Amino acid sequence: MKRDHAKLICDVGELSDIFHDTSSMEAFLQKIVELIAEHMSADVCSIYLYYEERDELVLKATKGLKPSSVNNVKMKLGEGLTGKALKELRPICEAQARNNPNFRFFPGIGEERYESFLAVPMLRGNIRIGAIVVQSEKRNYFTNDDIYVFRAITSQLVNTVETAKLLMSFDEGKKAVVTPMPAFDIKLVKGRVGSEGVSFSPAIVLTENLTELTRYLSLAYKGLTLADFHRAVEMAEEQLAQLQNQVEAMMYDVASLIFTSQILMLKDKSFINGIISLIEQGETPVHAIVQVVEGYVKKFGLINDAYLREKIHDVKDVGRRILENLAGESDTHHEYAEKLVIAHELLPSDALELYSQRVKGIIVLSGGVTSHLSILARSLGIPLVIADEPQLMLLAAGTPVLLDAVMGNIHVNPHKALVENVFAREDLNKNIESLKALVKSEPKTQDNVAVNLYANINLLGDVKAACEFNARGVGLYRTEFPFIMRSNFPSEEEQYQIYRRLLEGMGGKEVTFRTLDIGGDKVLSYYNNGKEENPFLGLRSIRFSLRHQDIFEQQIRAILRAGAGHNISIMFPMISSVDEVRQAKQILAECSRKLRKEKKDCHPEPRVGIMIELPSVLEIIEELSQEVEFFSVGTNDFIQYLLAVDRTNEKVADMYVPHHPAVLRALNKIVKAADRFKKTVSICGDMAHHRRYLEFFIGIGIRNFSVDPRYLPRMHQQIEEISHKNCQSFAENLLSKVTIGETSALIQGSRK
Repeated sequence: MKRDHAKLICDVGELSDIFHDTSSMEAFLQKIVELIAEHMSADVCSIYLYYEERDELVLKATKGLKPSSVNNVKMKLGEGLTGKALKELRPICEAQARNNPNFRFFPGIGEERYESFLAVPMLRGNIRIGAIVVQSEKRNYFTNDDIYVFRAITSQLVNTVETAKLLMSFDEGKKAVVTPMPAFDIKLVKGRVGSEGVSFSPAIVLTENLTELTRYLSLAYKGLTLADFHRAVEMAEEQLAQLQNQVEAMMYDVASLIFTSQILMLKDKSFINGIISLIEQGETPVHAIVQVVEGYVKKFGLINDAYLREKIHDVKDVGRRILENLAGESDTHHEYAEKLVIAHELLPSDALELYSQRVKGIIVLSGGVTSHLSILARSLGIPLVIADEPQLMLLAAGTPVLLDAVMGNIHVNPHKALVENVFAREDLNKNIESLKALVKSEPKTQDNVAVNLYANINLLGDVKAACEFNARGVGLYRTEFPFIMRSNFPSEEEQYQIYRRLLEGMGGKEVTFRTLDIGGDKVLSYYNNGKEENPFLGLRSIRFSLRHQDIFEQQIRAILRAGAGHNISIMFPMISSVDEVRQAKQILAECSRKLRKEKKDCHPEPRVGIMIELPSVLEIIEELSQEVEFFSVGTNDFIQYLLAVDRTNEKVADMYVPHHPAVLRALNKIVKAADRFKKTVSICGDMAHHRRYLEFFIGIGIRNFSVDPRYLPRMHQQIEEISHKNCQSFAENLLSKVTIGETSALIQGSRK
């Protein structure tokens, strides 16, 4: 019987239905195995969860084996085929499982008649969550396609299953490991940027923290009943389902079932039954909810894993939502339109509510730049700064605040000139129509030299602006964002769907995919590579991809498949040697060969290029020119590595000088080498959109620039105002200087 793989992988709505149709964690896992067994046309599907503290795999749900085997079939890591798959972090597929010496027979569970066997581990990075096993009475039943698809399935399910596992461990009374948790005249507060942007708005301080449940205790004496509680829970389920649909519609590439954990909390029998039990013992529904939620908050707070500890916010949000529904307050929050919201902490659902009310910006006193709140704020375009300054909570309502969520600065009662300077810097004081008026069909200098302007794309939401501002294509698609903003590695199928949407959104224009560029300050919460003393010089970018070829191959395959019938290029980041380029190209060629063998539609031969970011490239630039078809200079890292200056370190920030003579001469050397071999060079990074460097770049022969879409209108305008001939003279003069003082004087003098 043919397996309908596409339906199982892509139908996230069907996965959402599982949450709403189940009444407990056990029932939820049972629904999963039944769904997979049906889609895979398998006789057996089983879920095993791994408990690291006792090094044990336990069968928690099955379709096909005897029900009595649940919770009774146990094995050590590495024991049996299932334990071996999880220990070795790889799928194991057997045509006749009993012939494998690692097969472990469990009498009495009805397993003896099944021949074919496939086990795939569930992993969050390198953290073992469990395994899913499918079996069939037929020999040699599972194919290579099944293995590939099954890995995609486990990738989709791992975050949800891990949450279910955690909640069930609470039910079973497991104890988590305790880890120790490491006069108002403010004018300027420095913080961390969670979401870039600029806002000047009256502040509204949420002195009543939205996550504080005790504010609902006044409801305790209003005669609320157990029936009221059940109604409030049903309402919460409907609200969360709607929120998840909203997130998926707006942020397809980073949604990743954000509200899954909260939906699962409503299915957790210990959580809900704990509240019901207290109500039946005479507690009011409000007191019962507060007691149980606070108990879970304490349990989550003791967990070792920082990612799992973040779920404190989910349980608080669920408790608050039920209480709001009991109170009939779900639509009675303050009016936030055109305001800057300041709060101790906010939850993901709060971000959506604030967005719907046209909030201008957010300041929170706690949280991280990789938290769901920050992720949502970025995708929604809400400026967000995280600042550990309690005095901000003392601001009077309506206090004017300038939120510079590009530099991470919060200015209280700022001078008019400061506001004007910040907005002028960001070019955010113009409306969309006035910006579009600056855009030309083909930007050219005064003496008719054409310049190509491309867009940098972080999220799919950036595509609209790129098209509105007439980007020639995508010069840099940062593929790491769907990785950074998820709780586990996105599967090939998930990446394919995102990349297809990007290409379709760009309407046939060229799109350059930069392969995964993580490390340094771009950290995956679910991947633990151990502490690196200097992560900027560590296992990052192409080094990570070549070290983890399975992840790299999934991404390359997804790009090639999505690129079928489109104009695509592939670019490898942080290249330091010819060897790395050849190894990456070999993997690309092998992925292409396998896709053709599998008869999958794919791009036959995309253009291949590299990011120039490391000084080592300068001495092998001619050899690299014979290996690739284009270069893209990532100026931020290029300057940082060439000058040995950490651009995030305030102590040496003044040494990060883009117009250092060494930087300028190195850029000129790259362009000359590329010209000799007829290879194109593009510029991206912060230098690309500054007027003071635009003349230099055009003067040395750069014709391709890739910038964030918001900078495109201003660059159109600047290109029309300059002369290519004058740019050449200016570049020659600049390259002749030997000191930073001399180049600074020329750069400052070039401003118009």
